[in-house]
Amino acid sequence: MNDSKNMILAVAISALILLGWTWASNRYFPPANPLASTKVVDGKQQPLPQAQPAANAPKALQSRATVLGATPRVRIETPSLQGSLNLKGAQIDDLLLLKQRQTIDKNSPPVRLLSPLGAPGAYFASFGWSGTAGELPGADTVWTASAPVLSPGKPVTLSWTNAAGVRFEQLISIDDNYLFTVKQRVVNGSAAPVAVRPFGLISRATKSADPDSWTVQVGPMAFLNDKANYKIDWKTLDQAGPGGEQFTSNGGWLGFTDKYWLTALAPVGNSAISASLRKSPSGGYQADYADAPVVVAPGQTVEQDVRLFAGAKELDTLKSYENAGIPGLTRAIDWGYFRWFMIPIFQLLVWLFHAVGNFGVAIICLTLIVRGIMFPIAQKQFQSMAAMRKVQPKLKAVQERFKDDKARQQQEILKLYQEEKINPAAGCLPILLQIPVFYALYKVLMVSVEMRHQPFVGWIRDLSAPDPASLLTLAHHMGWTWFPPFLGLSVLAFLLGVTMWLQFKLNPQQMDPTQQQIFAIMPWMMMFIMSPFASGLQLYWVTSNVLTILQQWWLYRRFGLHLSDTHPVHT
Repeated sequence: MNDSKNMILAVAISALILLGWTWASNRYFPPANPLASTKVVDGKQQPLPQAQPAANAPKALQSRATVLGATPRVRIETPSLQGSLNLKGAQIDDLLLLKQRQTIDKNSPPVRLLSPLGAPGAYFASFGWSGTAGELPGADTVWTASAPVLSPGKPVTLSWTNAAGVRFEQLISIDDNYLFTVKQRVVNGSAAPVAVRPFGLISRATKSADPDSWTVQVGPMAFLNDKANYKIDWKTLDQAGPGGEQFTSNGGWLGFTDKYWLTALAPVGNSAISASLRKSPSGGYQADYADAPVVVAPGQTVEQDVRLFAGAKELDTLKSYENAGIPGLTRAIDWGYFRWFMIPIFQLLVWLFHAVGNFGVAIICLTLIVRGIMFPIAQKQFQSMAAMRKVQPKLKAVQERFKDDKARQQQEILKLYQEEKINPAAGCLPILLQIPVFYALYKVLMVSVEMRHQPFVGWIRDLSAPDPASLLTLAHHMGWTWFPPFLGLSVLAFLLGVTMWLQFKLNPQQMDPTQQQIFAIMPWMMMFIMSPFASGLQLYWVTSNVLTILQQWWLYRRFGLHLSDTHPVHT
């Protein structure tokens, strides 16, 4: 009767954990990948007239090809980027990431980052001026380009002169990766001094398709006043009103981040800027900044540099730009509070990848390293396990003597542990020590673009995505829309459950019958919990379980013990 009650209790607890984890993981641990500027007026910051969010585009959207063909353009050609710059409004609004593909298919097109105003998913950057220089270049201004192609080592100068003789220039250069440098220059050819204020903006018509979560920052982002701001999200701007979130800072950067991509403005130098992140009444979102106003005397020239990062958040690339003067750019990757630990794990994984040529093999090598470091601890765990086995007769005697007084029984068992110098929790230490590594690998698979679309072997073509060989995949193919996602058991998850079960069989079982039932069910429950997670994470866990089984088998042989010795004496 008691065994039946224990089984029912264990099943109920397991079901609660399984269903509760589905909710908690979606909120806090999302699963793997699915296969304008401001000026000061009366002490208040106001939107610049030229800083119009992309959502103000015509309601009747046209195809991207139609929009791109409607205006004069300068081609953008680099080893990493391809696209064009719109001479109408001087907008960088057409950009493809050549080294990144939309899917794992061989012929998949490159990822599109920026898209022109008037086309679906408008997303662009532009630069301009406010001030008293007479007519100013705006969204409808058609600039003159010095060359038809912008490429590394071949900058392009955009120029336009107003009726008063004030000449505006934008000297745009680009490197081999993802960095544009724009020199905003004003040449005063008029007879009177003019006051101008340079600004830059990034505007996007829609939110990112990537989900924003507790563990992964997606949406508006800024690094201002030497601090990364992860608190602002789409909801913040939705509720902030037309003025949005406003800041003052000495240098820094701001823009929009997706899980793997970033578009950010970074004024050169450490001068004071006004910045804002906001939503327009028509639904678009904008990040913008403005430099301090300057007065340009007749015949004089002033210029201000700004950098635009538009590309993939590759750690080494971000770090190189950070070393070149863009503060805190590596913070665009949301490593979380334990970045000091996660970045070295990531760097070790990348080093292993370059050594072996396969990220799956690199994960296996990482597991070997972690288990090797923890081998001395595992030996102590085994010694504690052996000591537990030796006191089994004494434990049985205590259980028999106080079988009707559970509280006294627990007291006597604890006293026996103290006398024999046994720590029953020693077996948990290796598991606890692996938790930081496990979480670090989870974050690496979630946020590092270097792990995106990396294959292992066979059917596992993307380690950052769930194992495609699953019941959920089969259900989708069969059109079973009713199939619950948490029952989507995969091959790797099944191996995880089996290896966990074998590992538990080698450990001394818990003395409490209810705990025995829970531990008996846990491996099969973990199969379903882990199925939605990245296959790289499951690969790490399976490998760790296999190594633990081999390690325990070797230690049993070394100490001359038998598997039957792991079973407790029941009362």
